[in-house]
Amino acid sequence: MKQLPQRILSIDVLRAITMFLMIFVNDVAGVDRIPKWIEHTAADYDGMGFSDLIFPAFLFIVGLSLPFAIKARLKKGDSYVAILFHIMLRALALIVMGFFHVNMENYNGHVALLSYPVYMIILTIGFFLIWLDYPAKLAKGWKYGLMAFGIVVVAVMAYLYKGGSNEHPRGMEPSWWGILGIIGWAYLFAAMAYVITRGKLWVLLPVFMAFALINITSHMNLLHADLWMIGDASSITLMLGGALASTLYSWLVNRKKSDTLWWLFALAGTACIAFGFIIRPYAGGISKIYSTPAWVFSCMGITWLMFELLILVVDVKDKKNWFSFIKPAGTSTLTCYLIPYLLYALFSLLDLNYPHYFNYGTGGMIRSFFVAFLVIRIVAFLEKKGIRLKI
Repeated sequence: MKQLPQRILSIDVLRAITMFLMIFVNDVAGVDRIPKWIEHTAADYDGMGFSDLIFPAFLFIVGLSLPFAIKARLKKGDSYVAILFHIMLRALALIVMGFFHVNMENYNGHVALLSYPVYMIILTIGFFLIWLDYPAKLAKGWKYGLMAFGIVVVAVMAYLYKGGSNEHPRGMEPSWWGILGIIGWAYLFAAMAYVITRGKLWVLLPVFMAFALINITSHMNLLHADLWMIGDASSITLMLGGALASTLYSWLVNRKKSDTLWWLFALAGTACIAFGFIIRPYAGGISKIYSTPAWVFSCMGITWLMFELLILVVDVKDKKNWFSFIKPAGTSTLTCYLIPYLLYALFSLLDLNYPHYFNYGTGGMIRSFFVAFLVIRIVAFLEKKGIRLKI
């Protein structure tokens, strides 16, 4: 078998598949009478559905990309201080967007100045203005002016926000951090851990084990400390698991031990799944809502094995074209995540409703697949026009 490359395209493909499925499961959550195995499992039920696998897979993939992104910045000449500053800014962007999205769950259009869809459209445009990947040829004055305008738009949206009841309206307030916020906090701790360890495999491994131990002991009621934004460390553990996988990949490739990778990755993925089932009876069962260790390690193992399969298909067999139709989901992932917010708001504003057949069962699942494809094609069009988010 041929020597594996330093930069693996399979990460982008795995990210694209996961993003496509994330759009699908978010949309199918609004469909009635779908098979139980597709749905999110209830918090107190010991088990997980297909939808419960997608978010942890995405966290693992963020971790996979992390070592390559930091190495690229070091190669460009960035100092570790500059990289840490970039990490904090990137985390802040995700946390801010997540904070807004969580508050939108309680938006009260009856007492607010703007209706929900109008508010969401303006807010998302503000996000684009702040975090757009502006072309290098654009004058800096225009770039920073548009970014400043975006900040003003988002600040005004925060001021105009009204949640709560008609009798007791409330402004924006923290509850949980939302999907983007959770990714942001996990990225902050995982990326800083990677930088502090200088990406050395044998130092990164015990750091990963320390966060995994926090998750395990938290759910075995052995740890009662308040660890600020670390919480039970489930998201950080998943992300560091991904960073560990790609660091191990580079370590093996640099030593020309590609053949060792196959059985070692298979062993690692299988061991994670096995550990998840071993710890399951002692630490709260399998639960996405409670982010139990059994859920964390089972999902990590499944994603690790999927990553290995894609290395074979994409990087060894060179079948990347099989996935070209969803490529934008891997290259403009944050854009893909935000476009549905615009799309649903637009549907609501125009009072567009799906035919009854597409709101339940097989028809509803077909609809959700179509929505996922539609979002990716919109993002592909925006990419051609140079419109994509970058943080």
